[in-house]
Amino acid sequence: MQDSEAVLKARLTWVELYQQTGDAGLTCRRCGISRPTLRKWCQRYQQDDLEGLRSQSRRPHKLRERKVTPNHEKLILELRRARRLGPKGLQRELKRLHQISFSTCTIWKVLFRHHVSVLRPGPRVKKVKRYSRPVPGDRVQVDNCKIGPRLYQFTAIDDCTRLRVLGLYSARSAQSAAHFVRERLLVEFPFPIQRIQTDRGTEFVSFEFQDTLRQQQIKFRPNRPAAPHLNGKVERSQRTDRAEFWPMVDLKTTPASLAEQLMQWQQFYNLERTHMALECKTPQHRLEQVQALIPTLEVVQAAYDPHQETYVTNSPYVWVKSEET
Repeated sequence: MQDSEAVLKARLTWVELYQQTGDAGLTCRRCGISRPTLRKWCQRYQQDDLEGLRSQSRRPHKLRERKVTPNHEKLILELRRARRLGPKGLQRELKRLHQISFSTCTIWKVLFRHHVSVLRPGPRVKKVKRYSRPVPGDRVQVDNCKIGPRLYQFTAIDDCTRLRVLGLYSARSAQSAAHFVRERLLVEFPFPIQRIQTDRGTEFVSFEFQDTLRQQQIKFRPNRPAAPHLNGKVERSQRTDRAEFWPMVDLKTTPASLAEQLMQWQQFYNLERTHMALECKTPQHRLEQVQALIPTLEVVQAAYDPHQETYVTNSPYVWVKSEET
């Protein structure tokens, strides 16, 4: 915006009055300006004469690159359109899928700039009191869910830290459940497991699965019948998988590729994804907080009493498998 002739004439009057009187205080009082303003225009007049009295551009000499490029905006809008995620969900998916880190405020600005409407809030849920075991490994919830034809995900989540171990199997069977415990849980959890909690699915109440837990000196605590809500942590985590991970995966790829992508998701979930139940911390951060409470394997095994462990069955007739059979 160019200065008007009246503005230029006023600035010239300030300078000339100061040159005539040599008194900056008097000039400032008569003209109603401050000393820094008078000093600025006098210096500019001495350097560039009348051209120095014109306002100069305040545009910075160097501009930093835009933080959000058009390609970034396109990714945000595509994720919003395809997945209907809010700013927090978009923030997680951008980081996981594209290694891009934006604040939720930045994402909000992009959505607002493109006139994207706010998501309708879901139904109000009655506030419940959260509980968690104080020691890692004290209780591990295990469950499975069907992903596709001959494709089942086994999930184990620690009640204390929310650390998870995931496995992909072609059948929902006792053999798969026992293999999941032997080859995944005991290997990948960084603490000894004291109890495993499951629903009463046939793969978990089978003798093969329960024998595996006995061999590893792990207590088996299935939920009572018709009480799936007691396995709430693992159920909610599997719902998260179906909402955030599996929609982005091509199920027609090879089982090895699916297993590798699932391991990457498991690592992201444990190390980078924050949780409201953990005060916006990651499971790994929670594990570091309670590291001193983890008992040794010897202490856990010493507390295991095989005589107090009975075989669980869904049969209406009470039949307990003996140690000899």
